[in-house]
Formats: sequence, C-alpha cells, structure tokens
Amino acid sequence: MKYKVTLNGRTYEVEVDEDKAMLVDEYEAYAPAPAAAPVAAPVAAPAAPAPAAAPAQAVAAGEPVTSPMPGNILKILVSQGQQVKEGEVLIILEAMKMENEIVAPKAGSVAQILVTKGAVVETGATLAVIA
Repeated sequence: MKYKVTLNGRTYEVEVDEDKAMLVDEYEAYAPAPAAAPVAAPVAAPAAPAPAAAPAQAVAAGEPVTSPMPGNILKILVSQGQQVKEGEVLIILEAMKMENEIVAPKAGSVAQILVTKGAVVETGATLAVIA
C-alpha cells in the first residue's frame, strides 16, 4: 500500500509491504491556492482595529537549548541564574506519550528560560539559553 504523510512541511510518499517500508518520494508540501473571495457589498461596517501582536521575547546571549521535537513542556527543573553541568536535565518534554529529557549542552548558568510548564512547542523552538 502507498501512503502520503506530511510532516513539518514536507510530504513523504511511503510504500509499505508486509515486512518492510520504503520511501518512494519526498517533496515540499504546498498549501492549495486560496479560492477567490466573493466581492464585498458596497456598504460595509468599519472593521475594529486588529490587536497588536505580542512582541517576540528577546533571547539572551549564550547557547540556545532547542526542542528536538514538537511536544508539551511537563516540567522545568532549573531556574534562571542556576548553575548547571553539561548533560544535566533542564526540562522534561512530553512527545508521543513519552517523557524526553532535555539536557544542558554545556556547563554554565541558565541565562534565560523561554517556556512555561504546559506550553506547546515545535521542533527547533528555543526552550532556554545557557551562558
């Protein structure tokens, strides 16, 4: 059987036999073109101003600790300013019903924590910064 799977903006075409799976093709996923909008009535009520987007949080200088996969933040085991050793567990990330330990890439102090418990993160999202 052939399946098309889209993951992180890439589409994979996979062929599965009884004892093996083989990647047939891989390509960028493109969203379909939006349908043409109908013509608006000549008299329209004035639109309310859109709320301003929240400014992006500035990231402190240092080595970023990023999420290796999408998931939910279960626990934050360190606090800002805390000294950590290389390989020390900083954050527990739940992904696919598994708890994954996010560790410090180097020894130093936690310059910034950019997530909160319960936050949903994507692959590559900066979770913390080690200075």
